[in-house]
Amino acid sequence: MRALIAIALACLAAAPVSAERAPDLVLTGALSGRDQHTYRELPFDVPKGTSRITVDVDYTGRAEKTTIDLGLLGPGGFEAQDGFRGWSGGGKHRFTVSATDATASYLPGAIEPGRWRILLGIPNIRPASNATFTAKVWLSKDDEGFGPEHGLTAALSSQDRWYRGDLHMHSAHSDGNCTSASGTRKVGCPLFLTVASAAKRGLDFIAVSEHNTMSHVSELRELQPYFDTMLLIPAREVTTFEGHANLFGVSRTVDFRLGGKAVPDWNALLADVARAQGVISINHPRRPNDETCMGCGFTPRRPVDMRGFQAIEVVNGRDAQRADSGLPFWEAQLNEGLRITAIGGSDSHDGSDDPRDAYAGAIGTPTTVVHAREQSMEGILDGIRAGHVFVDAEGTRDRLLDVVATAGGARASMGDAIAVPAGAPLHVDVKTAGVIGAVLTVTVDGKRMDQFGKAIPVDGAASFDWPGDGGRHWLRVDVRAPDGGLLVLGNPLYVNH
Repeated sequence: MRALIAIALACLAAAPVSAERAPDLVLTGALSGRDQHTYRELPFDVPKGTSRITVDVDYTGRAEKTTIDLGLLGPGGFEAQDGFRGWSGGGKHRFTVSATDATASYLPGAIEPGRWRILLGIPNIRPASNATFTAKVWLSKDDEGFGPEHGLTAALSSQDRWYRGDLHMHSAHSDGNCTSASGTRKVGCPLFLTVASAAKRGLDFIAVSEHNTMSHVSELRELQPYFDTMLLIPAREVTTFEGHANLFGVSRTVDFRLGGKAVPDWNALLADVARAQGVISINHPRRPNDETCMGCGFTPRRPVDMRGFQAIEVVNGRDAQRADSGLPFWEAQLNEGLRITAIGGSDSHDGSDDPRDAYAGAIGTPTTVVHAREQSMEGILDGIRAGHVFVDAEGTRDRLLDVVATAGGARASMGDAIAVPAGAPLHVDVKTAGVIGAVLTVTVDGKRMDQFGKAIPVDGAASFDWPGDGGRHWLRVDVRAPDGGLLVLGNPLYVNH
């Protein structure tokens, strides 16, 4: 099983940055005035193993008021079960359907092999007019994920910068609750309210991570055009009796039933995730796993190849100062030689910025801050994979931690590896914002190096030299309050890894 995970992880590491691929089919045709108030079907064959159909239709003649409406029919025709898959009229030119999600106005459901049909309606074409149309069709398989051609993952910004977000929250699609409009009772919290609260917080991205389901993704597709400054990342919290883990960027179902024949242990589940090229993070690993929080703690019954995880939720809600935060668990993995990214998540269940108790996270608390090449799902996930991340434990809007190390001619940022020969110094430059008066702390291999700690000056800049010994180490810079409380958690530099 470990060999299977290693192969799958190698494929993941080699995966290129997503770009819209060429369509699998291109259907063309022509219209004339005789087509006024008629319907036309464009048949195409869907092979076995297809998990998603995406269609994009363009046409000429708009200047003459020609209009084409769109719909989709399954292989059994209009009256068959799952035959009518939706109708968007002239309001959309692109739509997607899969077993787990679909564009608003279309129905998710099984993608059966056979002859499907794009349904065209022509509500208007002038008697003397002529027009042409082109329909592009993408036929995707399970391991291809959310490509840009499927929508929802397009970049909202092309800026290479730090992006602030929340990677863990719930709505009525699982166990998120809020007070009803009348204020009289608790109800499942509408996803719109959860997303609106996150937008109010000024976040650049969120991941809505419902328990074991992807039912919310269709609604995210509907909401993304409206929330056009905040990226909505499809996710789910894989919830097992042996721990919880957030899975980002995978569209298909993933079997979470650990202990059965199909998924005997975490290694089998992780191998499946690696094939799907997702990012998976252990959630709140040191929570109890008992009647108070069944399955919440990471308590695998069999040994786990931890290389299958790309991240660990080190800060959950407001637990940064608690004894059961994820910090010791994460540091133990680093000491085993893993390069695994620390992230945070509010784990909000109430769709608002008001926490339900002293330790629960309001949306955006903590904030995970990712340096990404662009504001897209792949940009954010690649930043997490690379470890270009810090966690703002109190969820402010402006705190910054940027760490750059140099040794000889080499240069590295948080999450990067750097070679430091024995006897040579590692020079570390730190840039901060929003933490004047706080204290910079340095941790090497899990041990606090107090000799490097210093109060942060007014300009927020600090630097120090760490003497290398030629060995393998990890070095992390954090920001703490004068009383020792964690304000900003950095990710490590990996020395000689």
